[in-house]
Amino acid sequence: MKQSILLDGPKFQITIQRLCRQLIENHGDFSNAVVIGIQPRGTFLAKRIVKELERMIEKPILVGDLDITFYRDDFRTKGNAGPLLANSTNINFIVEGKDVIFIDDVLWTGRTIRAAMDAVQAFGRARRIELLVLVDRRFSRQIPIQPDYIGIQVDSIDSQKVIVNWKESDDQDSIILVTEKKLRVMIRSKFSKNG
Repeated sequence: MKQSILLDGPKFQITIQRLCRQLIENHGDFSNAVVIGIQPRGTFLAKRIVKELERMIEKPILVGDLDITFYRDDFRTKGNAGPLLANSTNINFIVEGKDVIFIDDVLWTGRTIRAAMDAVQAFGRARRIELLVLVDRRFSRQIPIQPDYIGIQVDSIDSQKVIVNWKESDDQDSIILVTEKKLRVMIRSKFSKNG
């Protein structure tokens, strides 16, 4: 297994600050905007973003956590992994007429965001929904969903994994691209036979 560090250390925090400045540019003092972190891993980024925004604009921001487990189109087809364990939704405000900013760590197929758009309707009809992601795996989309705010873009194949580590749970902030050695050997073998 090969690991490549895509982002860590001070650059990780600088990326979060850049995303916050972009949000302030579009939403000012956040008087008509709310931030919703998508469970499970988007909530780490949402808390970081909100903490930084509140420091910058010196005003509290409405923030919540949204679980999309039972809104996913694949939740019944997860194989023999046993029953799904849902996370918690913690939104104590209505989104009616508000600008909703969904936050997730990695955008891959787009299915999580599609599910989040369905799930958030229980809290009202948003004026607009935007998407902020730390990592955009831009060539893996299965649904036509694109982020409005991007930390970094990663061009990867489906068999690779992008892992975001957080100080809060993983003892460090980093983004890692993992490539299985077995896959690399298979690809190398295929090209040597053909060429």
